[in-house]
Amino acid sequence: MNPQLLFDFTVDKAKQMVFITREFDADQSLVWDAFTRADILDQWTAPKPWRAKTKYMDFKVGGKRFYAMVSPEGVERWSIQEYRSITPKTHFKMYNAFADKDENPELPGSEWDYHFSEENGITKVNITIYNESLARMEKMIEMGFKEGFTMTISQLEQLLPTLKK
Repeated sequence: MNPQLLFDFTVDKAKQMVFITREFDADQSLVWDAFTRADILDQWTAPKPWRAKTKYMDFKVGGKRFYAMVSPEGVERWSIQEYRSITPKTHFKMYNAFADKDENPELPGSEWDYHFSEENGITKVNITIYNESLARMEKMIEMGFKEGFTMTISQLEQLLPTLKK
């Protein structure tokens, strides 16, 4: 991970929120694509040795992504995301919940709010995650959310230069 690039991960249990800020040495359009295209998301959103596989994704307001993190042994952990608002290249919101293989969500879930901005070739992504329950947030943290997220973001940082045209 490039130590010159900002990475901040803050948990506020009282508000049931996680605040993440991460910079990437890549243009905003490329970083946006990495967060909104299934073919790219599947390359970085599961911490190794797990892998991500998207069953379907329709990136539009009201659209959904249904995907799994798959262990080396083939165990699948499914999630469903519903896109609530999209401002191309700068912002999107989604609702995220764990799910079973038949797309039945395991509630409560969480609301994710992404903001993208670029200055001097460095793209900053601000992510705010609101968990509908403190118990869900604590479960995510217990499951290693910070460590897993840190690993996947590092994987994205390594992937971005290979995606440049």
